[in-house]
Order: sequence, then structure tokens, then C-alpha cells
Amino acid sequence: MTLVQETGRRRPWGRILLIALLLIIALPILSPPLCRTFLFQPFSIPARSMMPTLEVGDNLFVSKFAYGYTHYSLPFSPKLFEGRIFGSSPARGDVVVFRLPKDDRVDYIKRVAGLPGDRIQMRDGQLYINETAVVRERMPDFVGDDACGSNGQSSVRRWRETLPNNVSYETLDCIDHAYYDNTPVFTVPAGQFFMLGDNRDNSTDSRVPSMMGTIPLENIIGRAGLIYFSRSPEGVIRTGRMGTVVR
Repeated sequence: MTLVQETGRRRPWGRILLIALLLIIALPILSPPLCRTFLFQPFSIPARSMMPTLEVGDNLFVSKFAYGYTHYSLPFSPKLFEGRIFGSSPARGDVVVFRLPKDDRVDYIKRVAGLPGDRIQMRDGQLYINETAVVRERMPDFVGDDACGSNGQSSVRRWRETLPNNVSYETLDCIDHAYYDNTPVFTVPAGQFFMLGDNRDNSTDSRVPSMMGTIPLENIIGRAGLIYFSRSPEGVIRTGRMGTVVR
């Protein structure tokens, strides 16, 4: 593995040792079937829908025991049982991996915005939960990888949202008056959850009932945890992201 060193600066030995430790920890998790089945499973991020929280090329561990076990926790997802074993529900603001109900061969990662019984709506790009606007604060523009896809933007508006349970995170806003900036009110059914991507104008999520809709608890695989490795689409190893806990 080649580590990028900035000219004229000392090699960051502390971070190098941390990365080496993370890789040593990762090796047994990446291989034995029992660890992958019952404890943690590695996932990689192929798309921009969760930027800036997650970037393309991030590799992270997902805690499978965080919410108990479903048949989707098993290799090849054989339907040996219904519901969850040792089950619990995700909290508002958790970043979770789940199987798409309309095609359960596909894994998605999004943030839980709505709990069972909630009424969720977007108004002019702002999230409303049960008729109350979620607090958001404008931050300096996000500058980096092209968060908005093929339009070549390098600077994107960024907000910090704080949910009613005080979970706080950053979101991106690529386009004024985007298609899903204004939605009808979605009432979350019992036993299901409303998911949103942090990159609001570049995310297919529960705002799109024809493609995703709300997600049953049974389809949730686990909660996103530690980023153990990260490499940009250009092949640059992003040491600064390694060891970050997803929040």
C-alpha cells in the first residue's frame, strides 16, 4: 500500500500505525463466515447519495447485531424464519444498511428520518417531521468530489440538520427547487421506517415510492459503524477518513 506524503511535512506515523491496526482488525472480519454472519459485515460505498457523511470508495463495517437478526443477515438470505431474532428498532438519525423491498438482492445505505407513525414531508428543501421543521443551519459550501453527479459542480451548499432527538449531521443541496424538494405528506406505516440520503438532490430514497418507499424493519441488515479503509475513485488513499465512526 502506498501512502501519500505531502512535500516538506513529516510522515504522520501515528495515523500510519492507526491504519495498520485497523487493517489487522479488519482481516479476521473480512474472512471468517461466522464473524460476517453474526457480528460485522464489510460494505463499500459505490454512489454519492450519502455525501458528505459517506463518500464513494469508503469501506465500512456494519454492525449486524445492533438491531438483532433477520434472514437477510444470513449468507444468500435463505428465508429460514420470519421477522427478527433479538430484535430492536433503529433510532431516528441512524445510518443503516437494508435490502430494497422491491428488489431484495440490492443493498442500500441511508439515514433513518421517520419512525413508525411519523408524518414526513419536504417543503422547499427542508425536512418536516410531524408538521415541525427540522432545525438546520447553513454551513460553508462543501468543496471536493463532485457531489452532484455529472454537472461538474465543485462547490455545493451544505447544511447541518439536527433531529428532534439531537442527532446532528450534514446534508448537501445541489439544486434549487429540485423535484423532491417538495413532497406530499408521507405517513410511515407500523413496523416501517422512512429513509433519506444526506445528499438530498442526488438520492433515491423513501421520497420515491415507485422505487423505494418506506422500509420494513425486517429488511434492515444493520447499523453503519467504522470506516476502515477509503480510496477515492482516482485511486488516492484517503487516510483522513480511515478510523472515522459514521454518525
